[in-house]
Amino acid sequence: MRLFVAVNPPEPAVAELASAVHDLRALPGAERLRWAERPGWHFTLAFLGEVDEALLPELTERLGRAAHRHPAHALRLAGGGRFGDRVLWVGAEGEVETLRGLARSVIAGARRAGVVVDGTHSFHPHLTLARSGGGRVNLRPYVAALVDFRGREWRAERLELVRSRLPGGGVPGERPRYETIAAWELGR
Repeated sequence: MRLFVAVNPPEPAVAELASAVHDLRALPGAERLRWAERPGWHFTLAFLGEVDEALLPELTERLGRAAHRHPAHALRLAGGGRFGDRVLWVGAEGEVETLRGLARSVIAGARRAGVVVDGTHSFHPHLTLARSGGGRVNLRPYVAALVDFRGREWRAERLELVRSRLPGGGVPGERPRYETIAAWELGR
């Protein structure tokens, strides 16, 4: 099964971001971007890819330990950025070092459980808003529109192990579906 580990912002923070994204969709070229839908807005701490179901008991135990070692912490959705002309994202402010530490623990726990995790780049807290489709879209105007965005502060209180089901029917515009298969309260 295809898995990732995430922290999800609460609905009030998502609603604020949705308002900002609505304005972004009016910018030139927005129709050429594949916009992430609100149910898919999360901070991915570790993408695990395809994981053998036999590893789940050990994986969930280790992720639970990681969650318990890190406290709930204050974050806010803020600013924006891009990875080249491929991905548009909103960032995070607040107790970001705590989130980074949680990501490191998640990756270490997954590896100890026998899951191969790509660790070639450091964790950069971001929530993906859109990806370029086939052609390139200049994302600089989108980043400029997000530069002053500062959402309300919220508490990251829960770590989730999420299953991602990719579209398989060839239906245009179909998006991945996400299902939380395990969750842990931080610091408990």
